[in-house]
Amino acid sequence: MNTEALITMILTQGIVTVLAVYFFYKVLTIPPKQEPDSFSENNDEDVRQESEKI
Repeated sequence: MNTEALITMILTQGIVTVLAVYFFYKVLTIPPKQEPDSFSENNDEDVRQESEKI
């Protein structure tokens, strides 16, 4: 393998590794989103009535 190919391969692997580590770190350190409580936040919706039993 000639010198230019070796440099290109090492640079490419380095860039891909740095980007993967950066995004992995970003995913692990992002604060969790507050999701609404599905029970207490839906108090204004109509309550489903039970169907008549046959």
